[in-house]
Amino acid sequence: MSGAFSLLLPVYAGDVAEFLERSLRSAVDEQTRPPAEVVIVRDGPVGDDLLATIVAFRDATPVPLRIVELQHNIGLGPALDAGLDACAHDIVARQDADDISLPHRFATLVPLVEAGDDLVGSALLEFSEHETDVVGRRTPPTEPDEIARYARFHDPFNHPSVVYRRSAVRAVGGYERLDLMEDYWLFARMIQHGARVRNVAEPLVLYRVGAGAYARRGGRALLRSEIELQRRMRASCFTTRRQYARNVALRGGYRLVPEPIRRVAYGRMFSTAASSG
Repeated sequence: MSGAFSLLLPVYAGDVAEFLERSLRSAVDEQTRPPAEVVIVRDGPVGDDLLATIVAFRDATPVPLRIVELQHNIGLGPALDAGLDACAHDIVARQDADDISLPHRFATLVPLVEAGDDLVGSALLEFSEHETDVVGRRTPPTEPDEIARYARFHDPFNHPSVVYRRSAVRAVGGYERLDLMEDYWLFARMIQHGARVRNVAEPLVLYRVGAGAYARRGGRALLRSEIELQRRMRASCFTTRRQYARNVALRGGYRLVPEPIRRVAYGRMFSTAASSG
């Protein structure tokens, strides 16, 4: 079907039913250009409240809903790969179970992919308890050359905002298991293999920041994933030796500093990474 696209949304036991309902409504019912189908990946068993929310959405929306049921929780990357296999359309929009899409998100981004881009995203606004309680903004570089330079230091896309060609994702092997870094590693491989990329500076997603958001951006488990990411990027020649050393020192060190310092450094990282060469 010309112009059709799939919405891909993973759900796991830690998600909140109320947030999922709001997320689905924003990405389907409130869109000026809604998806042709919704693919929900149930990453392992979930509670009755989440199941009830999914069933209620299925019964209420005219948009076809596919549910991919995974017996065990296998993690975000493999769950998204399973969801991509179930999507009926080559253009796929990502959505997380606790984030909110602004009404013109897909009307803005999908035409860019239809016009030839392989991977597009946007800025986002971070909010805490309520949608109007904005506490931050994450604006990635917008042009392809800027994105490629920025990617050597930092994830160049806000993952909850992206729309991409499934064929372009599959061409580089899809998501690979790398806890909490799957998206960055995927985007780096797509850029390295010549994917046509772009970001929109306008915020099109509201990103929910919980009380533990900055705590989750640190710790030894994330440090291990960070070092593995940097190892893979260096082994593939995506980064130079100098960039590898800088990233391990700066990005790795960021994972181990106390949370209050991490909170301040996080904002500075977004404002300075693009110009760090």
